[in-house]
Amino acid sequence: MQEKMFIYFTNDLHSYFNNWSRVAAYLKEKKAFHKAENTSHWLADVGDHIDRVHPIAEAFMGKANVQLMNELKYDIATIGNNEGITLAHNDLFHLYDEAQFQIICSNLQSLTSYEPNWLQSDTILTSIGGVTIGVIGLTAPFNAYYNLLDWHVEAPFSTLKKIMNRAKENADVIVLLSHLGINEDREIARRFPDIDVIIGGHTHHLLRTEEQVNNTIITAAGKHCSFIGEVVLTWDHLQKKLIKKEAYTTDITHLAKDLPTEQLLLDLGEQADEQLAHPVIHIKNPIEVNWFQPTLIMQQLTNTLKQWTGAHIAMLNAGLLLDFLPAGTVTYKDIHRICPHPINPCVVKLTGSEILEVIRASLTKEFMELKLKGFGFRGEVLGRMVFSGVQVTTDFHENGQEFVKEVTFQGHSLRPDKAYTVATADTFTFGRLLPEIAKSKVKKFFLPEFIRDLLLETLKKNAPHTFN
Repeated sequence: MQEKMFIYFTNDLHSYFNNWSRVAAYLKEKKAFHKAENTSHWLADVGDHIDRVHPIAEAFMGKANVQLMNELKYDIATIGNNEGITLAHNDLFHLYDEAQFQIICSNLQSLTSYEPNWLQSDTILTSIGGVTIGVIGLTAPFNAYYNLLDWHVEAPFSTLKKIMNRAKENADVIVLLSHLGINEDREIARRFPDIDVIIGGHTHHLLRTEEQVNNTIITAAGKHCSFIGEVVLTWDHLQKKLIKKEAYTTDITHLAKDLPTEQLLLDLGEQADEQLAHPVIHIKNPIEVNWFQPTLIMQQLTNTLKQWTGAHIAMLNAGLLLDFLPAGTVTYKDIHRICPHPINPCVVKLTGSEILEVIRASLTKEFMELKLKGFGFRGEVLGRMVFSGVQVTTDFHENGQEFVKEVTFQGHSLRPDKAYTVATADTFTFGRLLPEIAKSKVKKFFLPEFIRDLLLETLKKNAPHTFN
């Protein structure tokens, strides 16, 4: 006798609720079908369901996301870095208090005296026919952030070495929920052949059908839940082994919306608006924003960053502010609207020559007009870099190309070999946007504050004098 088992999954929604009622319609239909057919099925999420870019996630600190997952009767989830490092310790500690599904994260632990009640290392799912599926969850070890929030994430390979023997003893099939990225997933498949299925996320890769590495299949459904993933496992009860495993992803963007879910989102949106509507300041004149020209608010924000971190120099890209603020009462919702990014302040140590290279690169047309997606940035383009603590003088070539003519610090040229502390957005510590910053061996991150928290302080301090 053969038994088919189904795991449906989502990953990397990032609070993109435009798709969520379609997700609900699709999954409700699938769950109803399997219930009628009496076949085993589960619903899993692989992390980054939450993203504080959305007002609902911001107002409820992620708990509304959990409510939405409860409504669809999720069975299991792991956490991503957006759950793990964009919430204060206490907010994450209590995030899943009302969750009606299991949260599995095998490599997360609290550095305080207590672990949250919801946190499990791994679990067993049992099919209607008695097949046991061991589920392991892993999240990316961004400990430069986690440790500042009193959490620690163990290296994924170390964790797997510790728990694989137990998993093999207790389960017929092993499934890994991996918020690690496609390259890590492939390496895990090479090193741990007893894992049958890796359901992935984090790097937003879309696999329309499974990818096979040795004995393991790998799957993932992109980002924003434009696709829903499905794993199909076929177990032979006579042979007592898994004889087939498949994975697919289905485009749901053309589906009709689930009306009860749409209504719930509208209700949550109204509640979020109420929570975020508290006044911050009142201004008689609008606060202008420009991504490519100097503005007073961006200069003030950069000055605040320098003062708040105690760095020698600060630099922020003008694309962080998405819109102007009209005259009148400014609320926290307005601040979130114009600066929604889950981006933290950070300080790096650079030499004078490295700073000069960073400034030159940041003032190129290519940099300013770059439409960045990711690294916490949720805007349109990076925009012009604004500086505090250094005087940057530029000029133009005959072809109209701007170039850096001179950079001075406290009235003198930067000393090439001298080390300076530079405050900026943590966006630039990732990837290759500004290699000198990314490669800096000294990085200090400030958590749980976001850049918009500094914007709030900037407005409270400066707006009464400069915009009234």
